[in-house]
Amino acid sequence: MADTTKAGLKKPAFTKVDQLRPGTSGHNVNVKIVSTKMVIQKGRADGPQARQLRISECIVGDETGVIVFTARNDQVDLMKEGSTVTLRNAKIDMYKGSMRLAVDKWGRVEVTEPASFKVKEDTNMSLIEYELVNVVE
Repeated sequence: MADTTKAGLKKPAFTKVDQLRPGTSGHNVNVKIVSTKMVIQKGRADGPQARQLRISECIVGDETGVIVFTARNDQVDLMKEGSTVTLRNAKIDMYKGSMRLAVDKWGRVEVTEPASFKVKEDTNMSLIEYELVNVVE
């Protein structure tokens, strides 16, 4: 029997940070973590239902720019400053008119080999303000 498992799979296309736009999803992005800051940590780690909500905002980027990545729960542990991660099936969430990169249960955060690129920190995609405009035709 021939090995056909790889035949139907195509190599994932990777997006650069400066190509991210509001309302888009399905991005695969290779980024370095510039900084990370815990913004919410609540819940009880000692209870029978050890339900804890942890959210950190991380500045991540590549050679084209940076964006805020919202890491949730287990993702928080993977987001170490200086590490390189691959975000699979990431989406853009809007928060107060600015873009945030996020990975929900349909995506994955993987720690990978350190990237060779230098992060372009002066182009922050999360600092661009977008306004929701309803177009009436």
